[in-house]
Amino acid sequence: MAQPHLTEAADAVEKLAGFAADPAPLLVAQYERIAREQMADLPFYHSAMPIVAECVLFEDQWLGCVLTPWMLSVVVLPGPDQRWPRRGSGERLALQLPCGDMTFMVGELPEIGQMLACSLMSPLDPHLEAETGRALVASTLRMLHSLPLQQGTGAVDLGRRRLFGARER
Repeated sequence: MAQPHLTEAADAVEKLAGFAADPAPLLVAQYERIAREQMADLPFYHSAMPIVAECVLFEDQWLGCVLTPWMLSVVVLPGPDQRWPRRGSGERLALQLPCGDMTFMVGELPEIGQMLACSLMSPLDPHLEAETGRALVASTLRMLHSLPLQQGTGAVDLGRRRLFGARER
């Protein structure tokens, strides 16, 4: 991840303090409240799906994956001793992760504050089982730390056609 995007700030901009400890329990509590108060009656709400969050420190930021009954997202929150500048809600930031570049949107949760989120699945597949969803969170977090597939030339080819159409010769 390109840390300068997250830590650069002008003196006049309000700074957001980082989380000293893993924010996953706070994310779970916040999304449980949102589920109860705002989402449970919506037609795409997957009532059998648990709310799960896992976070790890990556380049001094909290990188995580969140599963709710309505979505699967990758999140980034400021890490210990980090000070993020306040950004406009909905602003987009491209970050470099080991798995490749991802575009995140600035969002805000009342008890968490600002964070970056990248939706991977919304709404959830209604046939997705709870245990599969839990496993998906852990797998996604591992994937975020994986290096992209290298082609023979050393260049990364992320084109869908190449990815799904490659054949052994």
